[in-house]
Amino acid sequence: MAAKKGSLITTTTENRKLPMEKIRNMGIIAHIDAGKTTTTERILFESGKTYKYGSVDEGNTVTDWMEQERERGITIVSAAITTFWTPNRPGSVPQEPHRINIIDTPGHIDFTVEVERSLRVLDGACMIFDGRTGVEPQSETVWHQADKYNVPRICALNKLNLIGADWEGSIISIRERLNPNAAPVDMPIGLEHELHGVVDLIEMKAFTYSGTEDSKLTEEEIPEDLLGKAQKYRAELIERVAEFDDETLSKYLDGQELTVAEIKGAIRKGVIQGKFFPILGGDNRMPTVQRILDAIVEYLPSPIDIPPVKGLNPVTGEEEERKADENEPFSALAFKINVDPHIGRLVWLRIYSGTLKSGNTIYNPTKRTSERLSKLILLHADQRELVEETYAGEIVAAVGLKETITGDTVCTESKPIILESISFPEPVISLAIEPNTRQDQEKLGYAMNRLGEEDPTFKVKTNHETGQTIISGMGELQLEVLVDRMKREFGVEATTGAPQVAYRETIKKIATGEGKYIRQTGGRGQYGHCLLRIEPLGKGEGSQFVSEIKGGAIPQEYIPAIEKGVKETMENGILAGYPMVDIKIAVYDGSFHDVDSSEIAFKIAGSMALQEATKKAEMILLEPIMKVFVSTPADFMGDVIGDLSSRRAQILGTESRGVLQVIQALVPLAEMSGYATTLRSISQGRANSFMEPSHYQEVPQSIAAQIVAKNTSGGTLRQGSNA
Repeated sequence: MAAKKGSLITTTTENRKLPMEKIRNMGIIAHIDAGKTTTTERILFESGKTYKYGSVDEGNTVTDWMEQERERGITIVSAAITTFWTPNRPGSVPQEPHRINIIDTPGHIDFTVEVERSLRVLDGACMIFDGRTGVEPQSETVWHQADKYNVPRICALNKLNLIGADWEGSIISIRERLNPNAAPVDMPIGLEHELHGVVDLIEMKAFTYSGTEDSKLTEEEIPEDLLGKAQKYRAELIERVAEFDDETLSKYLDGQELTVAEIKGAIRKGVIQGKFFPILGGDNRMPTVQRILDAIVEYLPSPIDIPPVKGLNPVTGEEEERKADENEPFSALAFKINVDPHIGRLVWLRIYSGTLKSGNTIYNPTKRTSERLSKLILLHADQRELVEETYAGEIVAAVGLKETITGDTVCTESKPIILESISFPEPVISLAIEPNTRQDQEKLGYAMNRLGEEDPTFKVKTNHETGQTIISGMGELQLEVLVDRMKREFGVEATTGAPQVAYRETIKKIATGEGKYIRQTGGRGQYGHCLLRIEPLGKGEGSQFVSEIKGGAIPQEYIPAIEKGVKETMENGILAGYPMVDIKIAVYDGSFHDVDSSEIAFKIAGSMALQEATKKAEMILLEPIMKVFVSTPADFMGDVIGDLSSRRAQILGTESRGVLQVIQALVPLAEMSGYATTLRSISQGRANSFMEPSHYQEVPQSIAAQIVAKNTSGGTLRQGSNA
């Protein structure tokens, strides 16, 4: 029986502890609207997890459980759910059940943090493509994110039953734009409304089904008109995968016929190595989903198939590894935080080694603290199941960890290890937010802290000149959703300003500056004196602070105070109030007073020295540049390009994709305000766009001067919408 939202389901022992080779930790990733959530729904239904499948359009899906997700028809937060699957194709011998831990991820670039942290802890992924368009812009983004974490993948072409389906064109786009070593293991029988089955290119059998939702696979002989094409693709598949297994390669080179088991074994080895990507194809009807489930079990790795996780011993500083073994010392990575209204703070953990029991005390080497967890929970989207123990290779949530945040390692204190953390992109857009009442002020602070814990790309700071609270994120949609959550979940009534671009400040030259802070007030005075040298670093290198003090010119205990003063000044900016980036700061000389010197004096001196140095270092403003993709009918191409050019766009190129023309361009984010509305207007609603952060680059001098003048003259919150 389904539990109420947020409630705990009593634990069951059935299938709780399977051999580790029977576990699959995998994610569903894709471009917006390719069919991730719908595929997940069908997987849950077909595997017996749910008694009916939900619809994104109807707002009743399992994994899109937030109100905002159901209202907007998009995935906003990743959802974890566990199901079981036993491969049982027609005519085959049933296998043992496999446990599949699934994470359904968002497709919108504003919520890329959810994809990033999910891929960090997953062993494999199923990449869904729209079979009409093949590789789309966000497809490339998430593919490269998976490359970054060496996540093995299988591919599935969806929507081949819809008008415009292009099976072969989609395969070509995967090979040309993502990885050339991809090949189909299925071939559709029919396309568009005539799609009614697939040819299994490994077993060389045809499996057909009727057009009804609950139809089952029926094994048949391959249609005569498809036999030659199937043989061609099968030969190509075997040629690509034989190299991944020595025995298979030897038989292939000798001209011997390979068995089904040998071909599947070679495919599995190629997938696990991250060197081969099998492509399935069909639609979201049950027979296709069955084959995706079979492929997940047959090709994606179990926890013991991936290399042991590596990390640093915080005591010795040496690299160590942990195997996916219950007898190894316990280690896990906290990859997500969320707050359940009924249970409290949930810390999502990927267990890499050892076992963890409810009530255990675990060590956080990142924070150097120990914490006792009170409960362990198996996640089922917004449903919770209490478990007493969890094992290596599993994904669970822990209750009671108050200090642990996203990216922290938790482990056994006697065998500490710090695993590789998770890096997140910097925000590119911000807006001011003001609570309507004093009571809202208190609730706003609490809400922002909670949401900041959940989403590492959500940043909050105070503008000290105006007293405004500024929230920043990856896009307007993300901030809109977060402000809406503040109102619904935390009861915050607030007014927001218009979205503002998150500029950055940096320097172009090496320069030095001196800061001397001396105050005498009758008693003990204040004395701090330091000299700094600043120099530009490369794009994206961040900022560094180093001490080059020799001979005790400044006592060591005052160096952190100088660093603090420098960092606070950099955070608040000097030129126009934006954070400073890509700068190396070195304190190389100074002086102190035996009695009057203090940490506060050196902190102020560090700030003064940095401000003086930047006056000589040719400060500039940097602005976020977006990679923009516009799909438009050819009739409107000239108008679309003309409008982009008026927005300071750099057109990178165009390509034909079916009946549409796709324009790629680099455009400053500051020029993209209201673009979606303008695009609809000039294309009669037939064009659409997608954009993602690309890089930061220098703002043209004339525009930078306007921004500096506006920001240094002071300003008030531009009234916008009520939260």
